[in-house]
Amino acid sequence: MKSVVRTVLGDVDPDVLGRVDAHDHLFLRSRQLPGQELDDASAARTELAEFARLGGATVVQWTPYGLGRRAAELPFLARETGVHLIAATGLHQARHYADDVLAAVAGPRLAEVFVRELTQGITGAPGVRAGLVKVAGGYHGLDPHARWTMTAAAEAHRATGATVGVHLEHGSSGLEVAQLLCGELGVAPESVILGHLNRFPDDRALRELAATGCFLGFEGPSRAHHATDWRLFDALAALIDAGHADRLLLGGDTVVASARATTGEGPGLPYLPRVLWPRLAREFGREGETAVTVANPARALVL
Repeated sequence: MKSVVRTVLGDVDPDVLGRVDAHDHLFLRSRQLPGQELDDASAARTELAEFARLGGATVVQWTPYGLGRRAAELPFLARETGVHLIAATGLHQARHYADDVLAAVAGPRLAEVFVRELTQGITGAPGVRAGLVKVAGGYHGLDPHARWTMTAAAEAHRATGATVGVHLEHGSSGLEVAQLLCGELGVAPESVILGHLNRFPDDRALRELAATGCFLGFEGPSRAHHATDWRLFDALAALIDAGHADRLLLGGDTVVASARATTGEGPGLPYLPRVLWPRLAREFGREGETAVTVANPARALVL
């Protein structure tokens, strides 16, 4: 059977995804970001509509279990804007959750929660199925919580074929994550996305990660004085020159309301089609831009 991508409106052929924002958030609520919640559905619609007007076709929302996904809103937003939306199950770092939220999944096997949300429907949004498992590493190490969630993610992958997307804290611990997921836990490297590598732009380390066969996620932008911005294209160029153009993904990662372009201070979802995608084409040619924005996500997100 041909592989599919699971969107909030159902399974689709990967060839229809078009240009993809491979890591972003329409809704997000964390106790680490008090007063900065992404929870306005009207603002999310405005942001998506502008993204679509500029040529964006798909957004992958990496907001996992218990962090205000508002999954029931996503089908409406997808229909209204024409943008394919992919939702996530999974679990973030423990510090993002109140104790009672973690307690709610401590009893049942965590993998069963992930599988149920991938195959039946996201908690609180029956019939809206997730298409990605999002978990997280720690800063230069993996604590017991990270190993627990990654073990559950690997079980869910084996049961469903879903890709495992990993938040790497400040871009660190990528090799440890790859060794755990792809070595010890048996997840195929082409079903793993290592995210936030723009936050650790070490060319040697990035080439080593590319050699694992995992997809490499670069998200942002950040601020102009941070290396996440001014080293981004150097890092991409080094990986492309080393033959790893087929491993690269690009996302926006809007995490607070003030970062929306249309209702806040920006840059928001439109920044990718407005600025970064055209620059990809200028720097690496249309073939390179299409690989990063179209071809690679279509392979990375299949079940």
